[in-house]
Amino acid sequence: MERKYEIRCPVHGFIELNEWEWDIINQPAFQRLRRIRQLGLTDYVYPGATHTRFEHSLGVMHVATRMYDSIVARSAAVLKSELGYNDDGLRRDRMIVRLAALLHDVGHAPLSHAAEEIMPAKPDGTRYKHEDYTAAIIRWELRDVIENHQVNANYNISADDIAQLIEGRYGERANFSRRLIFWRQILASQLDADRMDYLLRDSYHAGVRYGVYDIDRLINCLCAFTVKVEEDEQKIVIGVSEDGWHAAESLILARYYMFTQVYYHKTRRIYDYHIAEAMKSALPRRGLPPPQKMQEYLRYDDWWLLGKINSGKAGPHGQRIRVRDHYRLVESTSETPTIDEISRIKQAAERIRREVTTEVYLDSSESPKSWYNPGGEEILIQRLYEASPVPLHRYSHPVEGMKGIQLYRLYVTLEAREDAKRIVKEVKDG
Repeated sequence: MERKYEIRCPVHGFIELNEWEWDIINQPAFQRLRRIRQLGLTDYVYPGATHTRFEHSLGVMHVATRMYDSIVARSAAVLKSELGYNDDGLRRDRMIVRLAALLHDVGHAPLSHAAEEIMPAKPDGTRYKHEDYTAAIIRWELRDVIENHQVNANYNISADDIAQLIEGRYGERANFSRRLIFWRQILASQLDADRMDYLLRDSYHAGVRYGVYDIDRLINCLCAFTVKVEEDEQKIVIGVSEDGWHAAESLILARYYMFTQVYYHKTRRIYDYHIAEAMKSALPRRGLPPPQKMQEYLRYDDWWLLGKINSGKAGPHGQRIRVRDHYRLVESTSETPTIDEISRIKQAAERIRREVTTEVYLDSSESPKSWYNPGGEEILIQRLYEASPVPLHRYSHPVEGMKGIQLYRLYVTLEAREDAKRIVKEVKDG
């Protein structure tokens, strides 16, 4: 009889694991996630936010499984008619989804997202992301425990099956591809298990209520249905039944509030900059190794970086982290700035750099950060008495009015703050 394990989670209660999952979790590449904080140095603002990618990964697997089971329970006929499923196929793909959800963050760098800007460039000039490292770890470091575990005799799942689902790449078998394209929505979409877990988990540990939404209602209202893509083409999507649209709305609003109040907090953002600069000073080549040098990459975790900071081997930005002497905010734009606002803050940054100090940081995004995009990917609502679904924004006035945020913030050292404020005022006054 297969042994079962339980891990107590402060967000979801008990999370159940089988022997196979237990052995994967106990691999060094996965245990490393105990030493990768979920939110970098957010505890410098919200002291309780010291939780890790380890517990988040378990939570995502748990939520993804609940989502999968709810969709199968409500939409089994659609899955069988549109994707050719039988019971064995549903059982196997449930396991693939669980493992992909469990392993989706295994490639994160020290202090999570703050380190992504120092990941190396690919041959095509784009930058590697943590998903590239995740796929490499699954294929190289975890292949044996995935493919040769005794429990896998019941499933015949390969490491590539899991890595491809995370990457969004699929095999040549048409029906197989359609199935994984469908289930990938659980891992990467407006309704994915990742954000369903991190909103609740980050709220809990930060001690705020911004990310709380009705996860039970939302999962219970998930369903599968077909939508027309082209004139002669349809695709099967995950959406929400009409009686659950308020729960879907609450998820979008929770994400907006968490980003504006926690993830984009002015002090939390500047520490991301200090982390990246400190890592450059601490690393041998001022950047992380590529996925091909996986053994070297896996040596780097929060313990390594914090040790470098504490021993004075992470440069001046490491010292600022150690004594909590971050750059200070001197100016910011609105959440949706005009061209003139952006121009003025960039002009002020250049003047401060020339006239006051070179220690200037302009935090910005070249493209707006969207919480929900009515012009692109949407949450679809299946109406009770109509065949065709409609987008969530047709139901929700707050969602309909949402715009992307493109906030610019200008930081300098504490010593230069007053002179910097003077220049900002001069630029504003023309």
